[in-house]
Amino acid sequence: MKGFISKDLHPFWVLLLLLVFMSGGYFVATFIYSLLVNWIYGVSVFELMDVVANPAAHPQGPAIMLLLQGVLQFFSFIVAPLVLLRSVNYGIDTYLNWKVRPLVGLVLLSGLLIVLIMPANSVIINWNAELDFPAFMEGFERWAREQEDQLAELTRMITRFETVPQLLVGLLVFALIPAIGEELVFRGITQRQLFRWIGNTHAAIWVAAIIFGAIHVQFFGFLPRVLLGALFGYLYFWSGRISVPIMAHFVNNGFTVLMLYLQQTGAIDADVESTEAMPLYSIALSVVLSAAVIYYLYQQFAALPVREESMAEAANDEQV
Repeated sequence: MKGFISKDLHPFWVLLLLLVFMSGGYFVATFIYSLLVNWIYGVSVFELMDVVANPAAHPQGPAIMLLLQGVLQFFSFIVAPLVLLRSVNYGIDTYLNWKVRPLVGLVLLSGLLIVLIMPANSVIINWNAELDFPAFMEGFERWAREQEDQLAELTRMITRFETVPQLLVGLLVFALIPAIGEELVFRGITQRQLFRWIGNTHAAIWVAAIIFGAIHVQFFGFLPRVLLGALFGYLYFWSGRISVPIMAHFVNNGFTVLMLYLQQTGAIDADVESTEAMPLYSIALSVVLSAAVIYYLYQQFAALPVREESMAEAANDEQV
């Protein structure tokens, strides 16, 4: 598909178009989802509204909600952004990957970094979860905690991974699709367009990270998500390859899914949903190892040259 929108379009309008395309993806996903639910579960469109409103009351409610999660994310966060990039006349590969491909080991190390940083991040998670708002924001705090509790209840209902096939579906819906989709939206498009607009790399990374944290509408997990979003943003900026933050994001989500599976099958005895800070020695070790890995990745990614295709495309754009 040849693009019909100029690359010179102001970043504000590109970001606005991103919302439009994602909304279109949502409507397409809703239509396809209703057909799939009717075909797979025999639930009509009119029955589907009742199931979505109260999935716990329907025997197939959790499976139907799991399918909803996957289909909506796939079309809104993966298909829609890719269609947008082509519509704005970007070459998807050269736009998202402006540096040469790094060694596979560096991409995998970016994923391992997320595991190494988890003990240190547990301090932020605990602080944010226990955060008390000022008295004048009591109403907002009560609403935010109610929203958090409702979302947690729905999440517990659809995250039952007691068999290997359920684990694989969980990794697909909660790890792979969000990792690809959210990195396309927040790093691949939002962060890069913010950089075009602001002209400051750090500002673009942190603004995109704040939007990334806010979009989840979980205020008592907001700060840890912002910090993770910023880490994904720097990994993308340093490496120039969208696969790097995708790998880090996948490991972050996939590790939780795997731990839930091990907990639910009795392989481990741990509270995966705990927001308590981990032991001090593990936090200290996490800080040291994470800092060392981040510095190493920064050095290795900074040494990667820009792709010839990206330089040629940039030169052509300047001539137009």
